[in-house]
Amino acid sequence: MVSPDEKSDEKNLLPPPASSAAAYAQLQKQHSGTIILAVVGFYWAASLAVVFLNKFILSSPEYSFPYPLFVTWFQFVVAFVILVVWGSAGRRSKSFSLIPPFEFDLKIARKVMPLTFIYVMMIAFNNLCLEFVEVTFYQVARSLSIIFNIIFTYTLLGAKTSFPALLACGVVFLGFVIGSYGEINFSWQGIIYGVTSSAFVALYGIYVKKTLPILENNQWRLLHYNTTLSIILLLPMVIFSGELEKIYLDAYFIDEVGFWIIMIFTGISGFVINIAMFLQIKFTTPLTSTISGTAKSCFQTGLAAWYFQNPISVMNGLGIILALFGSGLYSWVRYKEMLRR
Repeated sequence: MVSPDEKSDEKNLLPPPASSAAAYAQLQKQHSGTIILAVVGFYWAASLAVVFLNKFILSSPEYSFPYPLFVTWFQFVVAFVILVVWGSAGRRSKSFSLIPPFEFDLKIARKVMPLTFIYVMMIAFNNLCLEFVEVTFYQVARSLSIIFNIIFTYTLLGAKTSFPALLACGVVFLGFVIGSYGEINFSWQGIIYGVTSSAFVALYGIYVKKTLPILENNQWRLLHYNTTLSIILLLPMVIFSGELEKIYLDAYFIDEVGFWIIMIFTGISGFVINIAMFLQIKFTTPLTSTISGTAKSCFQTGLAAWYFQNPISVMNGLGIILALFGSGLYSWVRYKEMLRR
């Protein structure tokens, strides 16, 4: 299970092999506008569902369930069940062949474990951030993943970043500072969790490239191991954090069917975003994916402001615009650089 804004560093790993970005774009011309629109719409729906359902379950007046570690662990359990059931169905019908049969080999698991630790921290801190900040500010709080990506690719891989990309990152950072300063419902905890999540997002993008060859570059097999190991890794954290005891004492609605239906749907949406991202990258060009992601972030911010009635100051609004603009500009610059290779 991966949150929607955490897939950017994996995009070049998912499409079928092509000799260049232009060649890959040529492969997409066979797809009709209707299919592309449907795929992009599906990605938007899945991505928005992940953010809004998580926010609802963590801090809504009806079901205030401020236990992000347990919520994260439960979502992994739901994803595990889907992987097992879907993989079994794939043995019987080609309609379900997208996801291979479930597998778990201890030798491979040991090699994947470092990546899984980063994966768990990435998702957990993402949900912790969402608990403490408004959805309108969520994108700003996590916008530093681009900057961390540049830092880690230089320190760990020795790769340098072009000046236009650095300039775009400067816009993102400026938006982060201004948006944080102008946030009305400011939360240091939310900011710290968002920045930490951003760091793990950047690390995940680097380590996934090192780990995927172990699994023959199959992202679904990686999801098998990440999900299974995440359940094992998170369980002690849930227990020792004291969340289970607090849930038993404070969550009076724990026996309500409606609550568990929402929890299950939240877990399903977290899994579905993997399929949505896969389909969007498969059926659209990298440019379309970039524009779609940026436009979705803008729409998500506006929708959150309307739905949750979040107050937005002038400084906060300017910070949000700068962070979104900088993120889109960075994606555009990297896309143009990819075309020149």
